[in-house]
Amino acid sequence: MPLDAMSFACPDWQDKLARGETPIPDLPLDEIEAGIAVDLFDKLRVPDIPGQPTFGEVGGEWMRDIVRAAFGSVRFEDDPDRPGEQRMVRLVGEIFNLVPKKNGKTTNAAALGLVAMMMNRRPNVDGVIIGPTQEVAEKCFAQACAMIEADDYLSRRFKIVTHRSMIIDNHVDPETGVRMNAKLKIKSFDPKVVTGSIPAFAILDELHVMAESHYADRVIGQIRGGMITNSESLLIIITTQSERPPQGVFKAELNYARDVRDGKLTDGVRMLPILYEFPIAMQSGEDKAWRDPKNWPMVLPNLGRSITIDRLLDLYKQDRDKGPESEARWASQHLNIEIGLGMMADGWTGALHWEAAAMPGLTIDTMIECCDVIVGGIDGGGLDDLAALALLGRHAKTKAWLGLVHAWAFPEVFERRKSIASKLHDLIECGDLTLCDLVGQDAEEMAEILLKVHHAGRFPDKAAIGLDSWGGSLVFVDTLVAAGIDEELLSMVGQGYKQQPAVQTIPRKLKEKTMRHAGQPIMTWCVANAKTELRGSNYVVTKQAAGAAKIDPLMALFNAAMLMLGNPVAKGLSVYRERGALVV
Repeated sequence: MPLDAMSFACPDWQDKLARGETPIPDLPLDEIEAGIAVDLFDKLRVPDIPGQPTFGEVGGEWMRDIVRAAFGSVRFEDDPDRPGEQRMVRLVGEIFNLVPKKNGKTTNAAALGLVAMMMNRRPNVDGVIIGPTQEVAEKCFAQACAMIEADDYLSRRFKIVTHRSMIIDNHVDPETGVRMNAKLKIKSFDPKVVTGSIPAFAILDELHVMAESHYADRVIGQIRGGMITNSESLLIIITTQSERPPQGVFKAELNYARDVRDGKLTDGVRMLPILYEFPIAMQSGEDKAWRDPKNWPMVLPNLGRSITIDRLLDLYKQDRDKGPESEARWASQHLNIEIGLGMMADGWTGALHWEAAAMPGLTIDTMIECCDVIVGGIDGGGLDDLAALALLGRHAKTKAWLGLVHAWAFPEVFERRKSIASKLHDLIECGDLTLCDLVGQDAEEMAEILLKVHHAGRFPDKAAIGLDSWGGSLVFVDTLVAAGIDEELLSMVGQGYKQQPAVQTIPRKLKEKTMRHAGQPIMTWCVANAKTELRGSNYVVTKQAAGAAKIDPLMALFNAAMLMLGNPVAKGLSVYRERGALVV
Protein backbone atom coordinates (compact mmCIF):
# COMPACT_ATOMS: atom_id res chain seq x y z
CA MET A 1 0.00 0.00 0.00
CA PRO A 2 1.48 3.41 -0.95
CA LEU A 3 2.43 5.59 1.98
CA ASP A 4 0.22 8.41 0.75
CA ALA A 5 -2.76 6.03 0.73
CA MET A 6 -2.38 5.23 4.44
CA SER A 7 -4.78 6.83 6.88
CA PHE A 8 -4.36 6.68 10.61
CA ALA A 9 -7.65 8.44 11.29
CA CYS A 10 -9.87 6.78 13.89
CA PRO A 11 -13.30 8.45 13.63
CA ASP A 12 -14.85 6.06 16.16
CA TRP A 13 -12.16 6.57 18.82
CA GLN A 14 -14.70 7.66 21.44
CA ASP A 15 -16.75 4.50 20.93
CA LYS A 16 -13.62 2.36 21.09
CA LEU A 17 -12.62 3.92 24.41
CA ALA A 18 -16.12 3.38 25.78
CA ARG A 19 -15.88 -0.31 24.80
CA GLY A 20 -12.44 -0.69 26.35
CA GLU A 21 -10.71 -1.08 22.99
CA THR A 22 -7.47 0.49 21.81
CA PRO A 23 -8.32 3.72 19.94
CA ILE A 24 -6.59 2.92 16.65
CA PRO A 25 -7.95 2.00 13.21
CA ASP A 26 -7.48 -1.31 11.44
CA LEU A 27 -4.00 -1.36 9.90
CA PRO A 28 -2.55 -3.45 7.04
CA LEU A 29 -0.14 -5.47 9.16
CA ASP A 30 2.43 -8.05 8.24
CA GLU A 31 0.98 -10.71 10.51
CA ILE A 32 4.23 -12.67 10.69
CA GLU A 33 6.27 -9.67 11.84
CA ALA A 34 3.51 -8.55 14.20
CA GLY A 35 3.23 -12.04 15.67
CA ILE A 36 6.97 -12.36 16.25
CA ALA A 37 7.08 -8.99 18.01
CA VAL A 38 4.14 -9.85 20.27
CA ASP A 39 5.70 -13.23 21.14
CA LEU A 40 8.93 -11.49 22.14
CA PHE A 41 7.02 -8.92 24.19
CA ASP A 42 4.96 -11.61 25.93
CA LYS A 43 8.11 -13.49 26.99
CA LEU A 44 9.62 -10.47 28.77
CA ARG A 45 9.21 -10.51 32.53
CA VAL A 46 7.78 -7.63 34.56
CA PRO A 47 10.52 -7.07 37.13
CA ASP A 48 8.63 -5.07 39.75
CA ILE A 49 5.72 -7.50 40.24
CA PRO A 50 6.23 -10.28 42.83
CA GLY A 51 7.20 -13.50 41.07
CA GLN A 52 8.21 -11.54 37.95
CA PRO A 53 5.40 -12.81 35.68
CA THR A 54 5.68 -12.33 31.94
CA PHE A 55 3.89 -9.63 29.99
CA GLY A 56 2.01 -12.48 28.37
CA GLU A 57 0.56 -13.31 31.78
CA VAL A 58 -0.14 -9.82 33.14
CA GLY A 59 0.25 -7.38 30.25
CA GLY A 60 -2.66 -5.52 28.73
CA GLU A 61 -3.96 -6.14 25.23
CA TRP A 62 -3.55 -2.41 24.51
CA MET A 63 0.23 -2.80 24.75
CA ARG A 64 0.13 -5.75 22.37
CA ASP A 65 -1.79 -3.54 19.94
CA ILE A 66 1.01 -0.97 20.18
CA VAL A 67 3.64 -3.68 19.62
CA ARG A 68 1.70 -4.99 16.61
CA ALA A 69 1.42 -1.51 15.11
CA ALA A 70 5.04 -0.60 15.78
CA PHE A 71 6.67 -3.76 14.42
CA GLY A 72 4.01 -5.30 12.19
CA SER A 73 3.08 -2.34 9.98
CA VAL A 74 5.90 -3.00 7.54
CA ARG A 75 6.34 -4.03 3.96
CA PHE A 76 9.31 -5.38 2.00
CA GLU A 77 10.30 -3.90 -1.34
CA ASP A 78 13.24 -3.85 -3.74
CA ASP A 79 16.10 -1.79 -2.36
CA PRO A 80 17.03 0.92 -4.91
CA ASP A 81 20.52 1.20 -3.41
CA ARG A 82 21.26 -2.56 -3.39
CA PRO A 83 20.04 -4.30 -6.57
CA GLY A 84 18.70 -7.79 -5.97
CA GLU A 85 18.09 -7.16 -2.29
CA GLN A 86 15.04 -5.99 -0.40
CA ARG A 87 14.58 -3.37 2.23
CA MET A 88 11.97 -2.98 4.93
CA VAL A 89 9.73 0.08 4.94
CA ARG A 90 7.91 0.94 8.12
CA LEU A 91 4.43 2.32 7.39
CA VAL A 92 3.97 3.47 10.98
CA GLY A 93 7.12 5.49 11.48
CA GLU A 94 5.94 7.20 14.65
CA ILE A 95 3.56 6.44 17.51
CA PHE A 96 2.20 9.09 19.87
CA ASN A 97 0.73 7.43 22.96
CA LEU A 98 -1.05 9.69 25.45
CA VAL A 99 -1.77 7.62 28.54
CA PRO A 100 -2.28 8.55 32.24
CA LYS A 101 0.14 7.87 35.06
CA LYS A 102 0.24 4.48 36.73
CA ASN A 103 -0.34 2.68 33.44
CA GLY A 104 3.23 1.35 33.23
CA LYS A 105 4.71 3.94 30.87
CA THR A 106 8.34 3.63 31.96
CA THR A 107 8.22 -0.17 32.23
CA ASN A 108 6.53 -0.37 28.84
CA ALA A 109 9.17 1.93 27.34
CA ALA A 110 11.91 -0.45 28.56
CA ALA A 111 10.05 -3.44 27.11
CA LEU A 112 9.54 -1.72 23.75
CA GLY A 113 13.25 -0.89 23.64
CA LEU A 114 14.23 -4.55 24.10
CA VAL A 115 11.68 -5.73 21.53
CA ALA A 116 13.04 -3.16 19.07
CA MET A 117 16.56 -4.52 19.63
CA MET A 118 15.43 -8.10 19.01
CA MET A 119 13.40 -7.16 15.91
CA ASN A 120 16.30 -5.16 14.44
CA ARG A 121 17.98 -6.63 11.33
CA ARG A 122 20.76 -4.08 10.82
CA PRO A 123 24.14 -4.40 12.57
CA ASN A 124 25.77 -1.54 14.44
CA VAL A 125 22.66 0.62 14.79
CA ASP A 126 21.83 2.77 17.80
CA GLY A 127 18.58 2.96 19.64
CA VAL A 128 17.77 5.32 22.46
CA ILE A 129 15.24 5.63 25.26
CA ILE A 130 15.08 9.18 26.59
CA GLY A 131 13.65 9.98 29.99
CA PRO A 132 12.65 13.52 30.99
CA THR A 133 14.94 13.46 34.05
CA GLN A 134 17.94 11.51 35.26
CA GLU A 135 15.74 9.73 37.81
CA VAL A 136 13.28 8.48 35.19
CA ALA A 137 16.11 7.45 32.86
CA GLU A 138 17.76 5.46 35.65
CA LYS A 139 14.48 3.74 36.48
CA CYS A 140 13.93 2.80 32.83
CA PHE A 141 17.47 1.43 32.56
CA ALA A 142 16.99 -0.55 35.76
CA GLN A 143 13.76 -2.04 34.41
CA ALA A 144 15.39 -3.04 31.13
CA CYS A 145 18.34 -4.61 32.96
CA ALA A 146 16.02 -6.50 35.32
CA MET A 147 14.08 -7.89 32.33
CA ILE A 148 17.34 -9.14 30.83
CA GLU A 149 18.62 -10.65 34.07
CA ALA A 150 15.31 -12.46 34.64
CA ASP A 151 15.69 -14.46 31.40
CA ASP A 152 18.53 -16.89 30.56
CA TYR A 153 18.32 -16.27 26.80
CA LEU A 154 18.34 -12.47 27.16
CA SER A 155 21.22 -12.67 29.65
CA ARG A 156 23.31 -14.49 27.03
CA ARG A 157 22.25 -12.24 24.18
CA PHE A 158 22.66 -8.80 25.77
CA LYS A 159 25.63 -7.20 27.50
CA ILE A 160 24.81 -4.57 30.10
CA VAL A 161 27.25 -1.66 30.38
CA THR A 162 26.07 -0.13 33.64
CA HIS A 163 28.35 2.91 33.85
CA ARG A 164 27.17 4.04 30.40
CA SER A 165 23.51 3.06 30.81
CA MET A 166 23.86 1.03 27.64
CA ILE A 167 22.78 -2.42 26.45
CA ILE A 168 24.67 -4.13 23.60
CA ASP A 169 23.17 -6.85 21.40
CA ASN A 170 25.74 -9.65 20.92
CA HIS A 171 23.42 -11.75 18.76
CA VAL A 172 25.03 -13.27 15.66
CA ASP A 173 22.88 -13.50 12.53
CA PRO A 174 22.86 -17.22 11.65
CA GLU A 175 22.57 -16.50 7.91
CA THR A 176 25.39 -13.94 7.58
CA GLY A 177 27.50 -14.71 10.63
CA VAL A 178 27.55 -10.99 11.42
CA ARG A 179 27.37 -9.88 15.06
CA MET A 180 24.57 -7.34 15.47
CA ASN A 181 26.46 -5.08 17.90
CA ALA A 182 23.37 -2.84 18.14
CA LYS A 183 23.34 -0.50 21.11
CA LEU A 184 20.43 0.65 23.24
CA LYS A 185 21.27 3.78 25.19
CA ILE A 186 19.07 5.08 27.97
CA LYS A 187 19.59 8.77 28.67
CA SER A 188 18.05 11.79 30.33
CA PHE A 189 16.86 14.63 28.13
CA ASP A 190 19.43 17.30 27.25
CA PRO A 191 20.73 19.08 24.12
CA LYS A 192 23.53 16.51 23.66
CA VAL A 193 21.23 13.50 23.83
CA VAL A 194 21.70 12.62 20.17
CA THR A 195 25.25 13.89 19.73
CA GLY A 196 27.45 11.46 17.82
CA SER A 197 24.73 9.15 16.52
CA ILE A 198 21.53 9.04 14.54
CA PRO A 199 19.21 6.58 16.27
CA ALA A 200 17.45 3.92 14.24
CA PHE A 201 14.71 3.97 16.85
CA ALA A 202 13.92 6.31 19.72
CA ILE A 203 11.46 6.16 22.59
CA LEU A 204 10.62 9.39 24.42
CA ASP A 205 9.12 9.07 27.89
CA GLU A 206 7.02 11.97 29.26
CA LEU A 207 7.21 14.54 26.45
CA HIS A 208 5.16 17.02 28.50
CA VAL A 209 8.06 17.35 30.97
CA MET A 210 10.65 17.63 28.20
CA ALA A 211 8.61 20.42 26.60
CA GLU A 212 9.37 22.70 29.53
CA SER A 213 12.99 22.90 28.31
CA HIS A 214 13.63 25.72 25.87
CA TYR A 215 15.69 23.39 23.65
CA ALA A 216 13.04 20.63 23.46
CA ASP A 217 11.87 21.34 19.92
CA ARG A 218 15.48 21.47 18.68
CA VAL A 219 16.40 18.10 20.18
CA ILE A 220 13.25 16.38 18.94
CA GLY A 221 13.80 17.98 15.54
CA GLN A 222 17.30 16.48 15.46
CA ILE A 223 15.98 13.03 16.29
CA ARG A 224 13.25 13.22 13.69
CA GLY A 225 15.55 14.76 11.07
CA GLY A 226 18.12 12.01 11.52
CA MET A 227 15.49 9.33 11.05
CA ILE A 228 13.87 10.69 7.91
CA THR A 229 16.28 8.96 5.51
CA ASN A 230 15.93 5.58 7.24
CA SER A 231 12.92 3.66 5.95
CA GLU A 232 13.07 1.39 9.04
CA SER A 233 13.25 4.16 11.65
CA LEU A 234 10.76 4.23 14.50
CA LEU A 235 9.92 7.02 16.96
CA ILE A 236 7.64 6.25 19.90
CA ILE A 237 6.43 9.00 22.22
CA ILE A 238 4.76 7.92 25.46
CA THR A 239 3.47 10.76 27.62
CA THR A 240 0.93 11.90 30.16
CA GLN A 241 -0.96 15.19 29.91
CA SER A 242 0.81 18.30 31.14
CA GLU A 243 0.36 19.65 34.68
CA ARG A 244 -0.14 23.09 33.15
CA PRO A 245 -1.82 24.26 29.92
CA PRO A 246 0.02 22.50 27.05
CA GLN A 247 2.80 24.53 25.51
CA GLY A 248 5.70 24.34 23.12
CA VAL A 249 6.62 21.09 21.44
CA PHE A 250 4.21 19.06 23.59
CA LYS A 251 1.28 21.20 22.49
CA ALA A 252 2.39 21.00 18.85
CA GLU A 253 2.81 17.20 18.88
CA LEU A 254 -0.45 16.63 20.77
CA ASN A 255 -2.45 18.85 18.43
CA TYR A 256 -0.87 17.14 15.42
CA ALA A 257 -1.76 13.71 16.82
CA ARG A 258 -5.35 14.82 17.42
CA ASP A 259 -5.65 16.15 13.87
CA VAL A 260 -4.37 12.85 12.49
CA ARG A 261 -6.76 10.87 14.69
CA ASP A 262 -9.68 13.06 13.59
CA GLY A 263 -8.84 12.77 9.90
CA LYS A 264 -7.85 16.42 9.47
CA LEU A 265 -4.34 15.47 8.38
CA THR A 266 -3.73 12.60 5.96
CA ASP A 267 -1.07 13.42 3.35
CA GLY A 268 2.41 12.16 4.18
CA VAL A 269 1.45 11.20 7.73
CA ARG A 270 3.66 8.60 9.46
CA MET A 271 2.36 9.09 13.00
CA LEU A 272 -0.16 6.73 14.57
CA PRO A 273 -1.99 8.48 17.44
CA ILE A 274 -3.09 6.35 20.40
CA LEU A 275 -4.74 8.87 22.70
CA TYR A 276 -6.40 7.91 25.93
CA GLU A 277 -8.36 11.08 26.64
CA PHE A 278 -11.98 12.04 27.19
CA PRO A 279 -13.92 13.92 24.50
CA ILE A 280 -13.84 17.68 24.97
CA ALA A 281 -17.46 17.74 26.12
CA MET A 282 -16.64 15.39 29.00
CA GLN A 283 -13.60 17.45 29.98
CA SER A 284 -15.06 20.96 29.83
CA GLY A 285 -18.82 20.53 30.02
CA GLU A 286 -20.70 22.08 32.91
CA ASP A 287 -21.39 18.67 34.45
CA LYS A 288 -17.65 17.74 34.27
CA ALA A 289 -18.48 14.14 33.34
CA TRP A 290 -14.84 13.14 33.87
CA ARG A 291 -15.41 13.40 37.64
CA ASP A 292 -17.68 10.34 37.58
CA PRO A 293 -15.54 7.25 38.37
CA LYS A 294 -17.84 5.19 36.15
CA ASN A 295 -16.24 6.97 33.18
CA TRP A 296 -12.62 6.55 34.26
CA PRO A 297 -12.07 3.13 32.61
CA MET A 298 -12.29 4.88 29.22
CA VAL A 299 -8.81 6.34 29.69
CA LEU A 300 -7.19 3.69 31.90
CA PRO A 301 -6.01 0.88 29.60
CA ASN A 302 -4.06 -0.83 32.38
CA LEU A 303 -6.97 -0.85 34.81
CA GLY A 304 -6.97 -3.90 37.06
CA ARG A 305 -3.24 -4.39 36.58
CA SER A 306 -1.11 -1.46 37.73
CA ILE A 307 -4.04 0.59 39.04
CA THR A 308 -7.58 0.17 40.38
CA ILE A 309 -10.58 2.49 40.56
CA ASP A 310 -10.71 2.21 44.37
CA ARG A 311 -7.11 3.29 44.71
CA LEU A 312 -7.56 6.15 42.26
CA LEU A 313 -10.73 7.27 44.03
CA ASP A 314 -8.89 7.50 47.36
CA LEU A 315 -6.18 9.63 45.75
CA TYR A 316 -8.74 11.78 43.96
CA LYS A 317 -10.68 12.56 47.13
CA GLN A 318 -7.49 13.61 48.89
CA ASP A 319 -6.52 16.04 46.14
CA ARG A 320 -10.06 17.27 45.54
CA ASP A 321 -10.39 18.20 49.21
CA LYS A 322 -7.19 20.24 49.01
CA GLY A 323 -8.81 22.56 46.48
CA PRO A 324 -9.25 23.14 42.73
CA GLU A 325 -5.52 23.46 42.05
CA SER A 326 -4.72 20.04 43.48
CA GLU A 327 -7.77 18.53 41.82
CA ALA A 328 -6.70 19.91 38.44
CA ARG A 329 -3.18 18.57 38.82
CA TRP A 330 -4.47 15.15 39.82
CA ALA A 331 -6.91 15.03 36.91
CA SER A 332 -4.21 16.00 34.40
CA GLN A 333 -1.91 13.20 35.53
CA HIS A 334 -4.33 10.38 36.30
CA LEU A 335 -7.09 10.99 33.72
CA ASN A 336 -5.33 13.09 31.05
CA ILE A 337 -7.65 16.05 31.65
CA GLU A 338 -6.16 19.03 29.84
CA ILE A 339 -5.73 21.89 32.26
CA GLY A 340 -7.48 24.98 30.95
CA LEU A 341 -8.95 28.02 32.55
CA GLY A 342 -10.29 28.69 36.00
CA MET A 343 -8.80 25.54 37.53
CA MET A 344 -6.71 27.18 40.25
CA ALA A 345 -7.98 27.91 43.75
CA ASP A 346 -6.55 31.43 43.81
CA GLY A 347 -7.27 32.17 40.15
CA TRP A 348 -9.04 35.26 38.89
CA THR A 349 -12.77 34.51 38.65
CA GLY A 350 -12.94 35.90 35.12
CA ALA A 351 -11.00 32.87 33.95
CA LEU A 352 -14.03 30.68 34.66
CA HIS A 353 -16.05 32.46 31.98
CA TRP A 354 -13.35 33.58 29.56
CA GLU A 355 -13.59 30.85 26.94
CA ALA A 356 -17.37 31.03 26.66
CA ALA A 357 -17.20 34.77 25.87
CA ALA A 358 -14.89 34.39 22.89
CA MET A 359 -15.84 35.96 19.55
CA PRO A 360 -13.29 34.64 17.02
CA GLY A 361 -12.68 37.00 14.14
CA LEU A 362 -13.00 40.20 16.13
CA THR A 363 -10.51 42.75 14.76
CA ILE A 364 -9.65 46.41 15.17
CA ASP A 365 -11.54 47.17 11.96
CA THR A 366 -14.73 45.49 13.17
CA MET A 367 -14.43 47.29 16.51
CA ILE A 368 -14.11 50.64 14.72
CA GLU A 369 -17.10 49.76 12.58
CA CYS A 370 -19.49 48.73 15.34
CA CYS A 371 -18.39 50.58 18.49
CA ASP A 372 -19.43 54.09 19.53
CA VAL A 373 -16.32 54.54 21.67
CA ILE A 374 -12.98 52.75 22.12
CA VAL A 375 -10.38 53.16 24.86
CA GLY A 376 -6.91 51.72 25.18
CA GLY A 377 -4.82 50.32 28.00
CA ILE A 378 -1.05 49.94 28.12
CA ASP A 379 1.03 47.84 30.45
CA GLY A 380 4.78 48.11 30.11
CA GLY A 381 7.86 46.62 31.66
CA GLY A 382 11.58 46.18 31.26
CA LEU A 383 13.46 44.38 28.51
CA ASP A 384 12.87 41.07 30.28
CA ASP A 385 9.11 41.60 30.43
CA LEU A 386 6.24 41.95 27.97
CA ALA A 387 4.70 45.21 26.85
CA ALA A 388 1.00 45.04 26.05
CA LEU A 389 -1.72 47.12 24.46
CA ALA A 390 -5.42 46.39 24.98
CA LEU A 391 -8.30 47.97 23.10
CA LEU A 392 -11.76 47.94 24.66
CA GLY A 393 -14.78 49.11 22.70
CA ARG A 394 -18.45 49.65 23.54
CA HIS A 395 -20.89 48.30 20.96
CA ALA A 396 -23.05 51.14 19.62
CA LYS A 397 -26.33 49.21 19.89
CA THR A 398 -25.97 46.47 22.50
CA LYS A 399 -23.47 48.40 24.70
CA ALA A 400 -21.49 45.18 25.17
CA TRP A 401 -17.76 45.57 25.67
CA LEU A 402 -15.47 44.19 22.96
CA GLY A 403 -11.78 43.61 23.63
CA LEU A 404 -8.56 42.51 21.97
CA VAL A 405 -4.85 42.81 22.75
CA HIS A 406 -1.36 42.61 21.33
CA ALA A 407 1.99 42.25 23.09
CA TRP A 408 5.67 42.84 22.36
CA ALA A 409 8.80 41.15 23.70
CA PHE A 410 12.57 41.54 23.46
CA PRO A 411 15.09 38.67 23.21
CA GLU A 412 15.98 39.16 26.88
CA VAL A 413 12.62 37.66 27.87
CA PHE A 414 13.53 34.36 26.23
CA GLU A 415 16.90 34.25 27.97
CA ARG A 416 15.72 35.20 31.46
CA ARG A 417 12.32 33.46 31.38
CA LYS A 418 13.32 30.14 29.83
CA SER A 419 10.43 28.29 31.49
CA ILE A 420 7.98 30.17 29.24
CA ALA A 421 10.17 30.58 26.15
CA SER A 422 8.40 27.82 24.19
CA LYS A 423 5.01 29.37 25.02
CA LEU A 424 6.19 32.77 23.81
CA HIS A 425 7.32 31.22 20.53
CA ASP A 426 3.82 29.75 20.13
CA LEU A 427 2.31 33.23 20.63
CA ILE A 428 4.65 34.76 18.05
CA GLU A 429 3.62 32.09 15.57
CA CYS A 430 -0.10 32.77 16.04
CA GLY A 431 0.39 36.55 15.70
CA ASP A 432 -0.46 37.69 19.23
CA LEU A 433 3.13 38.59 20.14
CA THR A 434 5.80 40.53 18.26
CA LEU A 435 9.52 39.97 18.85
CA CYS A 436 11.21 43.38 18.77
CA ASP A 437 14.52 43.95 17.02
CA LEU A 438 15.07 47.48 18.33
CA VAL A 439 14.28 49.35 21.53
CA GLY A 440 11.29 51.56 20.86
CA GLN A 441 9.71 49.27 18.28
CA ASP A 442 6.98 48.32 20.74
CA ALA A 443 6.05 51.95 21.44
CA GLU A 444 6.09 52.88 17.73
CA GLU A 445 3.80 49.98 16.78
CA MET A 446 1.46 50.78 19.68
CA ALA A 447 1.27 54.37 18.42
CA GLU A 448 0.38 53.15 14.93
CA ILE A 449 -2.54 51.10 16.27
CA LEU A 450 -3.77 53.88 18.55
CA LEU A 451 -3.61 56.47 15.79
CA LYS A 452 -5.83 54.29 13.63
CA VAL A 453 -8.51 54.35 16.33
CA HIS A 454 -7.96 58.07 16.97
CA HIS A 455 -8.32 59.04 13.31
CA ALA A 456 -11.53 57.03 13.13
CA GLY A 457 -13.00 59.29 15.80
CA ARG A 458 -13.51 56.58 18.37
CA PHE A 459 -11.45 57.99 21.23
CA PRO A 460 -13.02 60.31 23.82
CA ASP A 461 -11.56 63.84 24.07
CA LYS A 462 -9.71 62.97 27.27
CA ALA A 463 -8.63 59.87 29.20
CA ALA A 464 -8.66 57.62 26.13
CA ILE A 465 -5.51 55.60 26.86
CA GLY A 466 -4.82 54.24 30.33
CA LEU A 467 -1.20 53.77 31.46
CA ASP A 468 -0.19 52.12 34.71
CA SER A 469 0.68 54.72 37.32
CA TRP A 470 3.53 52.60 38.71
CA GLY A 471 5.69 53.77 35.84
CA GLY A 472 6.06 50.73 33.62
CA SER A 473 4.20 52.44 30.77
CA LEU A 474 5.67 55.93 31.17
CA VAL A 475 8.55 55.09 28.82
CA PHE A 476 6.01 55.03 25.98
CA VAL A 477 4.64 58.54 26.57
CA ASP A 478 7.23 60.49 24.56
CA THR A 479 6.95 58.13 21.58
CA LEU A 480 3.16 58.25 21.61
CA VAL A 481 3.08 62.05 21.77
CA ALA A 482 5.75 62.39 19.06
CA ALA A 483 3.67 60.09 16.83
CA GLY A 484 0.65 62.39 17.12
CA ILE A 485 -1.24 61.12 20.16
CA ASP A 486 -2.54 64.19 22.04
CA GLU A 487 -1.18 64.26 25.56
CA GLU A 488 -4.64 64.87 27.04
CA LEU A 489 -5.66 61.47 25.70
CA LEU A 490 -3.23 59.81 28.11
CA SER A 491 -4.37 59.01 31.63
CA MET A 492 -2.57 57.43 34.58
CA VAL A 493 -4.51 54.48 36.04
CA GLY A 494 -4.02 53.45 39.66
CA GLN A 495 -2.76 49.92 40.21
CA GLY A 496 -3.22 47.27 42.90
CA TYR A 497 -6.43 47.68 44.91
CA LYS A 498 -7.34 50.72 42.78
CA GLN A 499 -8.03 48.36 39.87
CA GLN A 500 -10.60 46.38 41.85
CA PRO A 501 -13.59 47.84 39.94
CA ALA A 502 -12.17 46.33 36.72
CA VAL A 503 -11.06 43.08 38.38
CA GLN A 504 -14.60 42.53 39.70
CA THR A 505 -16.67 43.95 36.84
CA ILE A 506 -15.11 42.05 33.93
CA PRO A 507 -15.94 38.56 35.32
CA ARG A 508 -19.60 39.56 35.74
CA LYS A 509 -19.78 40.94 32.22
CA LEU A 510 -18.06 37.83 30.80
CA LYS A 511 -20.58 35.55 32.51
CA GLU A 512 -23.61 37.48 31.22
CA LYS A 513 -21.99 37.87 27.76
CA THR A 514 -22.01 41.68 27.94
CA MET A 515 -18.29 41.51 27.33
CA ARG A 516 -16.82 39.62 24.40
CA HIS A 517 -13.24 39.21 23.21
CA ALA A 518 -11.28 37.93 20.23
CA GLY A 519 -10.45 34.55 21.77
CA GLN A 520 -6.71 35.13 21.41
CA PRO A 521 -4.32 32.43 22.68
CA ILE A 522 -2.25 35.04 24.50
CA MET A 523 -5.23 36.04 26.64
CA THR A 524 -6.26 32.44 27.22
CA TRP A 525 -2.78 31.94 28.65
CA CYS A 526 -2.75 35.16 30.68
CA VAL A 527 -6.13 34.77 32.36
CA ALA A 528 -5.15 31.22 33.34
CA ASN A 529 -1.96 32.64 34.88
CA ALA A 530 -3.75 35.37 36.83
CA LYS A 531 -3.93 34.86 40.58
CA THR A 532 -5.66 36.97 43.21
CA GLU A 533 -4.46 37.87 46.65
CA LEU A 534 -6.33 39.52 49.52
CA ARG A 535 -5.03 42.93 50.57
CA GLY A 536 -7.10 44.40 53.33
CA SER A 537 -10.67 43.98 52.12
CA ASN A 538 -9.75 43.94 48.43
CA TYR A 539 -8.81 41.09 46.10
CA VAL A 540 -6.14 42.26 43.67
CA VAL A 541 -4.44 40.73 40.65
CA THR A 542 -0.71 41.45 40.47
CA LYS A 543 2.27 40.42 38.39
CA GLN A 544 4.05 39.34 41.54
CA ALA A 545 1.34 36.81 42.32
CA ALA A 546 1.63 35.36 38.80
CA GLY A 547 5.35 34.67 39.26
CA ALA A 548 7.29 33.76 36.10
CA ALA A 549 4.06 33.41 34.10
CA LYS A 550 2.89 36.52 32.28
CA ILE A 551 -0.31 38.51 32.73
CA ASP A 552 0.75 41.84 31.14
CA PRO A 553 -1.99 41.84 28.44
CA LEU A 554 -4.61 41.24 31.15
CA MET A 555 -3.23 44.15 33.17
CA ALA A 556 -3.47 46.31 30.04
CA LEU A 557 -7.10 45.23 29.71
CA PHE A 558 -7.75 46.24 33.32
CA ASN A 559 -6.29 49.68 32.58
CA ALA A 560 -8.62 50.08 29.61
CA ALA A 561 -11.60 48.84 31.63
CA MET A 562 -10.99 51.46 34.32
CA LEU A 563 -11.46 54.13 31.66
CA MET A 564 -14.51 52.42 30.14
CA LEU A 565 -16.14 52.31 33.58
CA GLY A 566 -16.20 56.12 33.42
CA ASN A 567 -18.76 55.87 30.58
CA PRO A 568 -16.71 57.86 28.04
CA VAL A 569 -18.16 59.53 24.96
CA ALA A 570 -16.25 59.46 21.70
CA LYS A 571 -15.18 62.68 20.05
CA GLY A 572 -16.55 61.42 16.74
CA LEU A 573 -19.76 59.99 18.20
CA SER A 574 -22.14 62.09 16.08
CA VAL A 575 -20.67 60.64 12.88
CA TYR A 576 -20.79 57.00 13.90
CA ARG A 577 -23.78 56.81 16.26
CA GLU A 578 -25.88 54.66 13.95
CA ARG A 579 -23.22 52.10 13.13
CA GLY A 580 -23.45 48.66 14.67
CA ALA A 581 -22.92 45.98 12.07
CA LEU A 582 -21.63 43.38 14.52
CA VAL A 583 -24.39 41.68 16.51
CA VAL A 584 -23.42 40.57 20.03
